Amino acid sequence: MVNEILGAATRLNAEEHLGAMITVIDGPDTGSVVVVDRSTGYLAGDGSGWLDDDVLQDADGLMDREESRALVYGDRRIFIDVIAPSPVMLIFGAGHIAQPLSLFARELGFRVVVADARATWATPERFPHIDELIVAWPEAVFDHIAPDRRTYVVLLSHDSRFEIPVFEAVHGKPIRYLGAMGSRRTHALRVDRLRQEGWTDQEIDAIHGPIGLDLKAKSPAETAVSILAEIIQVRYGAGSAAPLRGTDAAIHAP
Repeated sequence: MVNEILGAATRLNAEEHLGAMITVIDGPDTGSVVVVDRSTGYLAGDGSGWLDDDVLQDADGLMDREESRALVYGDRRIFIDVIAPSPVMLIFGAGHIAQPLSLFARELGFRVVVADARATWATPERFPHIDELIVAWPEAVFDHIAPDRRTYVVLLSHDSRFEIPVFEAVHGKPIRYLGAMGSRRTHALRVDRLRQEGWTDQEIDAIHGPIGLDLKAKSPAETAVSILAEIIQVRYGAGSAAPLRGTDAAIHAP
């Protein structure tokens, strides 16, 4: 049984599937373990005595937030350990902000892809630390990478040759984050265009533009921090982005 459990967890990681290892850590059935794959359901283990709809529903919510937690169900305490594949950050535009942004994102555990059609900007020398560098227009990138719920898209150029195909490719896709560089005026013009193209108000409201949190950033590295701060907040679906000083808010996620 132990080998079956470990094999299932290893398979989730290898196949980059979202799942969870669910373990009874106190009460009846202590030590009983089940591994579930969010997309296909049960994988391994024996939870016949305790794995009910309440546990699975909570596990589904935690998987959506990529958050592990111990919860109590009657006289059992159960730890739901989420196994999540690395999120993917697609950065369009290999300018000066892209360099620190891609570096910091790698430190945060993202698989980072930088794309730009300008070969003089998109060079291995400028981006030695990323997972993939693509010298092409966005259409070619999305022929190669299918956006899904673990995809974070950062558009650092509002050149229409970049922007229009990126928005077309992600429209209707379940991506986690879409942020676009530009002034408020640029974003207002973008919104008008997207409405004409059939985007709903809900879809437009999900766009983070102008991109990032208001940190009054000046340098490319500071701007990268403001973008990543916003992405972290979106990733975990919590936090006010307000200062912790003077509040009783939890410092770390529970």
